[in-house]
Amino acid sequence: MRCPDNWSELHDGRLAHLVPIAEAAGHSTRAYFGNAELAVEAKQDDSPVTAADRHAEQLVRKKVAELFPDDEVLGEEFEPRPGTSGYRWIVDPIDGTKSFVSGVPLYSTLLALEYKDETLAGVIYIPALDECVAAANGQGAWHRAIGSQDWVPARVSERKKLSQSIFVTSQVDSFDARGSAAAYKELEQAAWISRSWGDGYGYLLVATGRADVMVDPEVKAWDVAAIRPVIEQAGGKFTDWTGTPTSRGPDAVGTNGKLHKEVLAKLQTTS
Repeated sequence: MRCPDNWSELHDGRLAHLVPIAEAAGHSTRAYFGNAELAVEAKQDDSPVTAADRHAEQLVRKKVAELFPDDEVLGEEFEPRPGTSGYRWIVDPIDGTKSFVSGVPLYSTLLALEYKDETLAGVIYIPALDECVAAANGQGAWHRAIGSQDWVPARVSERKKLSQSIFVTSQVDSFDARGSAAAYKELEQAAWISRSWGDGYGYLLVATGRADVMVDPEVKAWDVAAIRPVIEQAGGKFTDWTGTPTSRGPDAVGTNGKLHKEVLAKLQTTS
């Protein structure tokens, strides 16, 4: 069974273009990946940005403008492009820039589609691995594994105990920065395995049942807009730390659903 092939008539063809646009943007980053001479700049929040980030986002903006000129585009690296159709594309060209500039292949390209502030669909694409998960509301979540051209249903795990779970996050000291070091310690001690296979890749692992819990202490819309439909359509649960389903942050937790309540309780632990 093939997934995006079934989306061609939804939302005036927008869903049919979601994966190809995300993949094209992701592919563009490969030319920069592993380049030791790639210039890395610091943004105002001290997070890194490169020419690869900017080029990939510009590619998304160009393709959306050509295909759907009345749609809005919101991205991490440039000012929003306004639209009048009610549709909004949200792009994080490289989610995990620190991994990218370090030559670690676990960075992702994230692309979401919204209509009147409701998230409709999302893609997590891992360019260096050529692995992808895509989901649309009511259409399920679909996984294309490394080395495959076929899409198969993506499903979260069935684990019901944190003691048997794999807990992942993007950066451990981000818990310290928000005064939640004790919450991290609680989760680390409760989980079977804890790893920093984070950013969009961590959520892809949850959506495909290879990890059970992914937590981010601080996120923006472009970090998570694509994530929510992927986790939910794969059978999991995605909320902020208060338990509110949202695609806007300011923090995020994605689980297989069965562990969500217990994880939220531990996230209320303060240092």
